[in-house]
Amino acid sequence: MLDKLFKKKDIAAILREASQSNGGLKRNLTATNLVTLGIGAIVGAGIFVITGQAAAEYAGPALTISFIISAVACVLAGLCYSEFAAMIPVSGSVYSYSYATMGELLAWFIGWTLVLEYLFACSSVAVGWSGYMLSLFDSWGISLPPQIAQSTFYYDNGVWGWTGSLLNLPAVFIVAVVWALLMGGIKQSAAINNVIVIIKISVILLFIGFGLSHIDTSNYTPYIPANTGEAGHFGWSGILRGAGIVFFAFLGFDALSTAAQETRNPQRDMPRGILISLLVCAVLYMLVTTVLTGIVRYDELSVPAPIALAIDRAEGLTWLSPLIKLGAIAGLSSVILVMSLGQSRIYYAIAKDGLLPPVLARVNPRTGIPQNATILASCATGIIAGLFPLQVLNELVSIGTLLAFTIVCVSVVILRRTRPELNRPFKTPFSPYLPLLGAAICVIQMIFLPGAAWVRLIGWTIIGLVIYFLYGIKHSHLR
Repeated sequence: MLDKLFKKKDIAAILREASQSNGGLKRNLTATNLVTLGIGAIVGAGIFVITGQAAAEYAGPALTISFIISAVACVLAGLCYSEFAAMIPVSGSVYSYSYATMGELLAWFIGWTLVLEYLFACSSVAVGWSGYMLSLFDSWGISLPPQIAQSTFYYDNGVWGWTGSLLNLPAVFIVAVVWALLMGGIKQSAAINNVIVIIKISVILLFIGFGLSHIDTSNYTPYIPANTGEAGHFGWSGILRGAGIVFFAFLGFDALSTAAQETRNPQRDMPRGILISLLVCAVLYMLVTTVLTGIVRYDELSVPAPIALAIDRAEGLTWLSPLIKLGAIAGLSSVILVMSLGQSRIYYAIAKDGLLPPVLARVNPRTGIPQNATILASCATGIIAGLFPLQVLNELVSIGTLLAFTIVCVSVVILRRTRPELNRPFKTPFSPYLPLLGAAICVIQMIFLPGAAWVRLIGWTIIGLVIYFLYGIKHSHLR
């Protein structure tokens, strides 16, 4: 029985299966598309939403250190992702890699974790998009009724409650818009994303350039606020918890690997797309965090639209406020676009192996996209974004992301030992040391996440195991 649970897919069979008409998917993505998709996914919630919460509740101005820690871990994980994406250029990301290295049960576990990662990432960013849209409406003198302008539930110090709202309508709206774009095909989605990336990078550079002259250095004191007596709330433990929270901000590069089967030259372009987009975004994050905590004192930043707050506080920069908000709205839209794309490809890859219903593996012959998987991804995202608050979603995404990155790093080490003869167009340098270091940093950040995030991860895992043993194990194509 155990042998069956941990039976592995043959890598040659995976590549052969992917090459046979490419599963219906179309190879439309170039290296430039990959870089802009990576930047489109990464630069969004991390800058426009999460920086405020993480600075106010965990790290203070020292959030820049949190970003450095997360960036180091992401570069190490990115190297491992690049090795796998070039070696096994198929949809499914870590799920497909785990199936070839650790067997079916662990592949299902990580695939289910990826569903959590992308589903809650999309939902979290949609809630952030709603915050910026409402802020923009306010500046125009427009206000939506509270019954349709906030999440249905709130979460405060372990207590759940009803806000009195029916749902967060703007969050649901943007998910529906993104769904309509994705249904047009990946080539159209990539072209729209390219335009959005140019807009939001321009806006971010404007914020950095003009914001530097409005920094009040007294806001950096204390740079590392004293710990409150509770682990994870300021001090060095707060910096580590902040690193775990903002790890979500780097999520985009791993979504790139889900599109490997739709890339023209994945062996060459996947590593370039992952690493270039990651390095560009890491620099932008640290610059924005420095300016943001310099303009507004860190303990005032726990709002859905922190950069909008900073612009409103900076004297003489009110003219920039509408541009910042429009840039944030555009930027967050591209994150939802790429995360939704990644989510649907995970459903598609798992369904192709029989572990989810085959209806999710159907590809539209005209657009070349997994149509039913895209519909499921959008519906699930819209429901969660409309009901739940930002904080809960962020913590779930971070722990799921860290777990996925840990498994990728460990998988590289395992496959180097068990299959040294495989062709590796890109190799992670200094293996096994760098992959193991990446895994260790990810695990440390997971340890410092709130206990509630672990409880939710365990609950999500139990649900996944129930689905696997009731459905997946009986319909697995490998069996």
